[in-house]
Amino acid sequence: MIRICMVGTGYVGLVSGACMADFGHHVTCVDINAERIRGLERGEIPFYEPGLDRLVLKNVQEGRLFFTTSLAEAFKDASVVFIAVQTPMSGSGEADLQYVMKVGEQIGALLDGYKVIVTKSTVPVGTNRRLAEVISTHLKTPGTPFDMASNPEFLREGSSIDDFMRPDRVVIGTETERSEKLLRDIYRPLFLLDTPIVKTGIETAELIKYASNSFLAVKISFINEIARLAERVGADVFDVAKSMGLDKRIGPKFLHAGLGFGGSCLPKDTNAIVHIAQEAGSDMSIVRAAIGVNADLPGRALAKAESLTGGLQGRTVALLGLAFKPNTDDIRSAPSLDLVAGLKTRGCTVRVHDPAAAENFKLVHPDLVYCRSPYEACEGADLVVLVTEWNQYRQLDFAAIAAKAAGRAFLDCRNVYNRPHLEAHGFRYDCFGRAGQTSAPA
Repeated sequence: MIRICMVGTGYVGLVSGACMADFGHHVTCVDINAERIRGLERGEIPFYEPGLDRLVLKNVQEGRLFFTTSLAEAFKDASVVFIAVQTPMSGSGEADLQYVMKVGEQIGALLDGYKVIVTKSTVPVGTNRRLAEVISTHLKTPGTPFDMASNPEFLREGSSIDDFMRPDRVVIGTETERSEKLLRDIYRPLFLLDTPIVKTGIETAELIKYASNSFLAVKISFINEIARLAERVGADVFDVAKSMGLDKRIGPKFLHAGLGFGGSCLPKDTNAIVHIAQEAGSDMSIVRAAIGVNADLPGRALAKAESLTGGLQGRTVALLGLAFKPNTDDIRSAPSLDLVAGLKTRGCTVRVHDPAAAENFKLVHPDLVYCRSPYEACEGADLVVLVTEWNQYRQLDFAAIAAKAAGRAFLDCRNVYNRPHLEAHGFRYDCFGRAGQTSAPA
């Protein structure tokens, strides 16, 4: 059993802390947000993540998981300190490290014996070096020993617990045997699953996360470029992607045409690696192209909506889904934000439903019509748009929707349905990259 201090109770910190506690370690999660800590002590999870409430409750009740606002308290007996605070994207596209460096200052002031300081947050290459300097500058006793390490996370919102418990790999970036052993001991339960452990240097570990996320973003944008081409030449991107995915060198994941990527990771990390490359005198032209393709997708959806309806001005539009992906309430960089903005400029009445993200969306767009079910959202709608592929939207009752809607137009931004099925219910249909699936406008 290792005593761990987890700084930050956001998505990465809370999931990682709860999972490490479930491995049998003693984990204290610390956050400056007193209200959040009080909520966690009551068993309230501050964001939607399937299964996390049960995992947190279990480990709190079994005496392995604790919460506090005092870094000194969490830090005191810990052997390893994970930094999992936010690193938001700045206006220039680089990662904002002010929260990471502030924690470094506090660690320096508290450090009175050897500990391993681990960056769990996604940080640019060279951050651990800078952080070590900050810690050393603030040491009470100069020369107090500590080691730095990089241990990037690869958690997908909506399936993060399984990702942590059954990862594709664990990356450990260290420079000393002592720090490597401590991190290997933390992840020892995964050895039973034959999980690959990638031991590397600190800078390499920092770059791995950016390289991985950037490649996934490129893959998503690539299939969306193929989808655009498929529409022009009369091909079906569904079959193209299926065939590509059967090639073991490519694989089927992230080859789904639609509205592209959003959330807290891919948009932030692609912009950050472009900035990192610029600072290093290099270029990320492929990644920059992927960012551009992704940015254009909501506009493509609006153009399709215009074509389906013969003009959106003053129309009533139902959006099914607001989160950037299913099984999360995260709306950061969600395509729905650009869709709503575009619909508003066209004077549309926007009716929306999402099983998890509605409350978050209200903070940005309080003036929409928020509905309790997808069918309520479709009442009086001239156009229905499937934005997020929640499971409950995969088997919609189109007879019920037809009875409630004012128009018969359905824009499938996630390629869940097909034209014959929708036309059987009297709907005109459009999607992404499937030329034979597009209904002629009325």
